[in-house]
Amino acid sequence: MSEPLSHAPDHSVEKPVLLLIDDDPLISESLGFILKKNYQVHIAESRIQARAVLAALDQVPQLALVDLGLPPSPHSPDEGFALIEDLLAHDPQMKIMVLSGQSEEANIQHALTLGAVDFIPKPAEPALLQTRLQHQLMLQQVEKKQEQKNTDAAIIGESASMQVLRQQIDQFSNSIFPVLIEGESGTGKELIAKALHQQSSRSQQPYMVINCAAIAPELLEAQLFGHTKGAFTGATREHKGFFQQAGEGTLFLDEIGEIAYDLQAKLLRVLESGEYYRVGDTQCLTSKARIIAATNKTLADEVRASAFRSDLFHRLSILKIQVPGLRDRGRDSLLLFDHFRKFYAESILSVELDESARELWVNYGFPGNVRELRNIVIRLGTKYPGAMVSRKQLQAELELDAFVSSDAVNEQKNTSNILSDEVLKQQMQAGEVYLDQAIRDLENHYIELAMEIYDGNLSKVAKALHVNRTTLYSRMQKK
Repeated sequence: MSEPLSHAPDHSVEKPVLLLIDDDPLISESLGFILKKNYQVHIAESRIQARAVLAALDQVPQLALVDLGLPPSPHSPDEGFALIEDLLAHDPQMKIMVLSGQSEEANIQHALTLGAVDFIPKPAEPALLQTRLQHQLMLQQVEKKQEQKNTDAAIIGESASMQVLRQQIDQFSNSIFPVLIEGESGTGKELIAKALHQQSSRSQQPYMVINCAAIAPELLEAQLFGHTKGAFTGATREHKGFFQQAGEGTLFLDEIGEIAYDLQAKLLRVLESGEYYRVGDTQCLTSKARIIAATNKTLADEVRASAFRSDLFHRLSILKIQVPGLRDRGRDSLLLFDHFRKFYAESILSVELDESARELWVNYGFPGNVRELRNIVIRLGTKYPGAMVSRKQLQAELELDAFVSSDAVNEQKNTSNILSDEVLKQQMQAGEVYLDQAIRDLENHYIELAMEIYDGNLSKVAKALHVNRTTLYSRMQKK
């Protein structure tokens, strides 16, 4: 691994931390030399090394420059794509810029869909690179300023699925039981966790957040439970863990699916009895914190794969919230478009979508969810400040091929399974029909159609389907 470019720290001006991942030493060393004047630069040559560097850093990088072609498959973009996901799991606020020679249109669009904020083809002019980095830092400062100004968790959306989600938040906020939040990357699970805390009787107590993917497995136990002085090499003083710091407040365990298997048993004990031990200590401590956990994995699948403890999963999922993907939220994408235009109004001139562009916007599936939508709004405002954006201009920002093809296949599959007798006969003969699942699919299909007809009004949907509202709500939760 290349050594980080470390120099005597300048305490008068704290330089932003930048992670540079490129397997070409000539490029990484030359760029590191250019950028070290304005940034604390740390270098890695592969995805594995990047994760090791992140684990060793005391401060999370604000910026990352990522090459797509990385070992062990330098001629494919797959490692670079996976690294983008790793970095965002480590810190969703990190600004990831791709700097790569694999600059085919499909690679550019997919990197942006995954959450990269910019794509710069190699070779890049140093002045251009510096400008683009400074632009991302400026946006980061705007985001922090807005978050400090608006401390309440903003759950934006009027779709039926978001109405159900809000009802769940209302129901679960004051419960003593843990809540498990599952959903794809970029759907806003951390906002839901914050809303659960803010609407609870614990709202005046501490709200602590720990990202289980951002801390090396061997250090996570000490971070959660604390440690005594001398408990391990480098433990020069005692440390209060997150459970102790949370007090009677809320502890949000983000990316819970990444927690090491042997540590899961200790977490289970806290959930069951409240008891835990600091690393290096024999005195039993008690936690009164409420636990909220989130993951972009399906933990039931992780249990089946023996990667997650069954008993811990069942304890965590007493109360469960499934966050919908943006593709399932109808016209919420327009509300989010307006929200982010206002959010960045101080730094980016607002844009409008013409009628055909708005139609495309509503029908696009946003595979990268709200994070992708936010980044598209930023790019449109940067490229077309104060302008009316056309359908063609918007198309250039969307990963249309990947979305349309998969969506069309799924729609055809769902329609065929429910409506086509010929398809059903073929599936029966092939032994592919499971009656319980087929009944659930049919029920979900009717509910979705009614939701569309009555614009998500649960009372009208329940009346149209001749079920009471409570039964309808219960069945929607099981979808």
